Amino acid sequence: MASSSVSGDPSDDLSAGPIAEGTTAELVEKLRADRLWLLQQIDGGRWPELRLDLAALERELGQVLEQAQDKLQLEAEPNA
Repeated sequence: MASSSVSGDPSDDLSAGPIAEGTTAELVEKLRADRLWLLQQIDGGRWPELRLDLAALERELGQVLEQAQDKLQLEAEPNA
């Protein structure tokens, strides 16, 4: 889910196809930005009835992004 679907900010529109036109690293960075946005919204008191579920989602997204970053770094290292 892109932040554009939640925030309504047209500058975040990913309809151009981030996977087709961007690299995996760029996609991970976009997801990091979305995670930060979600965390800011939760901390700001938005959607209090969903706070626990959204916080769990944010933590899981953080773990997935860390794993993706680790995998990207491993793939970028030359074989010894």
